[in-house]
Amino acid sequence: MLRKILTSTIALTTFSFVDGQDSTKVPSFKLSGSADVYYRYNFQNPKSAPFNNFTSFTNSQNSFELGMASIKVEHSIGKVGMVADLGFGRRADEYSYNDVSSRVAIKQLYISYAPSSKVKLTMGSWGTHIGYEVLDAYLNRNYSMSYMFTYGPFFHTGIKSEFTLSSKSVLMVGICNPNDLKTASSMPKMIIAQLATGSKDDKLKAYFNYQGGNFNDSGRLYQEDIVLTYALSSKFSLGYNGTFQSKQPKINNKWIFGNTWWGSALYANIDPKPYFGLTLRAEYLNDQKNVLGFNGNVFESTLSANFKVDNLIIIPELRLDNGSFTPGIFKTSTGLATKSTESFLLAAVYKF
Repeated sequence: MLRKILTSTIALTTFSFVDGQDSTKVPSFKLSGSADVYYRYNFQNPKSAPFNNFTSFTNSQNSFELGMASIKVEHSIGKVGMVADLGFGRRADEYSYNDVSSRVAIKQLYISYAPSSKVKLTMGSWGTHIGYEVLDAYLNRNYSMSYMFTYGPFFHTGIKSEFTLSSKSVLMVGICNPNDLKTASSMPKMIIAQLATGSKDDKLKAYFNYQGGNFNDSGRLYQEDIVLTYALSSKFSLGYNGTFQSKQPKINNKWIFGNTWWGSALYANIDPKPYFGLTLRAEYLNDQKNVLGFNGNVFESTLSANFKVDNLIIIPELRLDNGSFTPGIFKTSTGLATKSTESFLLAAVYKF
């Protein structure tokens, strides 16, 4: 299967390169960046990490924290282009948790070639297509992250092809290192895919996502994921993310039955004013097979306000997490287990 995909990709690239040498070359350059900082207080006042926080980037208690400073450079000329996206801070460190030295700062680094208006090839490292939320804080309306984002992949490193099927539909297929690895010598490779489509009026958009394959010699993973967005009006929209992941171990040279976890989240967005909006996220995570370590179900609801002043977004947020596991995965200030916990967070996000 991998050989067929590679052979087709090389053949398509070679043909398109010969066929497309007369393109008009107009260089384009873009420099952008962002920064985010936050304060978080958990009302149970735990005394040790992870401070009643089992999702990414906000493991702190009663502390002002630096999120991430990012700088992104994009350049293209004719049919080719490159993106170098660097990040520094807590988010970048946790995002590149497998990396050391200067690789930690690389959020994304890829080179692309579009042999035609309907085909684009990309090679390098880029943020995952799976899930509703993304790394950069300014692109999320909730500042704290979902469980599905935290336990899904962060990024992929490999090669992918995007095929424009129609004015509303794009198919992506690719071959990558195991998840969240920028270097993976002698390791197996995984398949990724996405079908993105939408309605004629662009109010409804759908993304059907997939990844699968061996992540090492004794383990393999399959994940199906769907993201839906619907804009009822300019002031009200909905988002939905559902994901299902199965991990299968290899024991005594035989693949055994895999264990699964799944999650589902609804996002309701209301924007009564151009400078003010509210987002409610309601998420359910099912880990009855203890794949992720919760040994049960987790439900979280997060209400975030977005106040916009020019390039600045101020995000006050209230969050409630509840786990079904007895006696509980969260801790009180005295170290006792509890099933639920509440947090307040205040973030400031700037984008240019």
